[in-house]
Amino acid sequence: MTDPAPRADHWQHPDLDLDAYLARIGYDGPRTPTVETLHALVAAHTTTIPFENLEVVLGRGVPLDVPALQDKLVRRRRGGYCFENVTLFAAVLARLGFGLTGLSGRVTMGTLDTGTIRPATHALLRVTTDSDDRVWLCDVGFGFGPLAPYELTDAHGEFRLGQWRLRLERRTGDLGTDLWVLHHFAGEGWQDRYSFGTAPQYPVDYAVGNHFVSTSPHSPFTRRPFVQRFRPEAHHVLDDLTLTTEYPDGTSRSRELEPDELPKVLAEVFDIDLDEADTARLVTAPWRVNQAP
Repeated sequence: MTDPAPRADHWQHPDLDLDAYLARIGYDGPRTPTVETLHALVAAHTTTIPFENLEVVLGRGVPLDVPALQDKLVRRRRGGYCFENVTLFAAVLARLGFGLTGLSGRVTMGTLDTGTIRPATHALLRVTTDSDDRVWLCDVGFGFGPLAPYELTDAHGEFRLGQWRLRLERRTGDLGTDLWVLHHFAGEGWQDRYSFGTAPQYPVDYAVGNHFVSTSPHSPFTRRPFVQRFRPEAHHVLDDLTLTTEYPDGTSRSRELEPDELPKVLAEVFDIDLDEADTARLVTAPWRVNQAP
């Protein structure tokens, strides 16, 4: 197998508790760097660890060092957003012997062809295995799947991961660079989800993106709670006080919550239990929704 820049050493961490992480996601299979192992790990991580920005809206920082991520996502059974999930997952893949390179993407959600340029604040991983020469994209931090790695190839067209419909498109970016676009099928039909290039990113690059996402008034994550739980059959989203469930066929249902419903919904739908002090702050805080950037 030839991979010009696996550089998994950038993501290694001696304090990673691999046993605890695998128990957290419910994985007890082989620990070998194969395609089968990669698929199983991505499925387990994306359907177990929720996406959430609660530390940000509660006024605390979001560290990306592996001990802090293990404490939050593993020991305290909380969730995180892309930089947190991907950094921890990268440390796991590096420990298991996978080749990997960090990538960054721009979340577009239907704006790709409108001329809007959004910051590259989404983290993904380019991964290779000992099984064959294919290159895989692993996205365990978007909050909406994909349920499995998808091959980085322009031969895709439409494909399914579980019941969810996706499409990968290869375009040409500025200066003739490769630009990849992942689309998903939703209630409005096909929608571009994000674009990404293949220039390697490193932990220090994710630290810069994480700082913007967690502190900037222009970041959507500093303005209201945003929580997601992805399951094979449904995608649950809490956007401030709006609870939405989306299904693979493109249908969805939503309802508005009362503030005092938040703790119960977070626990039962998103598997997030907050302590009494954080619960009180979340329920009583005057979140400002749809604030102009």
